[in-house]
Amino acid sequence: MKAMVLESLADLGTRQSPLRLTTLPEPDLNEGDVLLRVTRCGVCHTELDEIEGRTPPLHLPVVLGHQVVGVIEDGEKKGQRVGVAWIASACGTCAHCLAGNENLCAEFKATGRDVNGGYAEYMAVRADFVHPIPGSISDSEAAPLLCAGAVGYRALKLCNLQDGQSLGLMGFGGSNHLVLKTARHKYPKSQIFVFSRNAQEREFALSLGAAWAGAIEQGPPVRLDAIIDATPAWRPVSAALKVLSPGGRLLINAIRKEEADKDALLQLDYSSQLWMEKEIKSVANVTRQDVREFLDLAAQAEIRPEFQEYDLEDANQALAEMKQGKIRGAKVLRI
Repeated sequence: MKAMVLESLADLGTRQSPLRLTTLPEPDLNEGDVLLRVTRCGVCHTELDEIEGRTPPLHLPVVLGHQVVGVIEDGEKKGQRVGVAWIASACGTCAHCLAGNENLCAEFKATGRDVNGGYAEYMAVRADFVHPIPGSISDSEAAPLLCAGAVGYRALKLCNLQDGQSLGLMGFGGSNHLVLKTARHKYPKSQIFVFSRNAQEREFALSLGAAWAGAIEQGPPVRLDAIIDATPAWRPVSAALKVLSPGGRLLINAIRKEEADKDALLQLDYSSQLWMEKEIKSVANVTRQDVREFLDLAAQAEIRPEFQEYDLEDANQALAEMKQGKIRGAKVLRI
């Protein structure tokens, strides 16, 4: 089978083709696995974190990709179209798993990092960690929903937002553009304020119904009850805390932050950025329930991602554009 393989960690600023197109044998199946013929795989910012070593793969070489859509090739579910998300497995028996928080399991394994993912024609996946795709959603539409959409949905749930309260979105890439669409459906009375360094992303946000869009350090016209930060940088954290309402909550929806401006967080002013019972909460991974709830909601509410498609062989180009900030919605590989 064809696959794009990461063989060594790389700095995407200096090496823009970290993946190599190669031929691999079809994957062996363990007990409980099914073989998936991959049709689409989304490209996620987390892949940049994997390649550059902020959340390094468990082993190298590895096949990246955790927003996977395909068709089951064997077993009782043969022919079923399903998706695979970031969560590849969890133990199922620890306190976190039993409480419904399998995303916090110490034995959590990630698709495309700890096990081979979807930048390939076939992949092995645990049968109990696949997700049926609603018939109204196409393969290319479904791929970004499996991570960018699902983790954004989890972040939105953790905001504890009430309809009519204000919501801020720091960064406007693959995840937050779906959060905006979801929030407009779930909280029709709430205004949404978008912060982005990219003028085109700000225009994009306004076209999708944002009440306001400005630069990261620009003050919005009102204080915000909740903010979701989906950027890889530290400065948006500092900027967000300045514009939160008393009792407001900042959700950091990023698996890792880049090191470049980490000192920005150490310069927080307690009285203006943390005082008045403001909260900071991280968003860690997703559960299977998050993915399935969001797929159902997306089908019901007709929430669809904006996306650009690339051939599998062009995965390096898609990653390079993401590193350079050339993002409008999501990026999807055709397998």
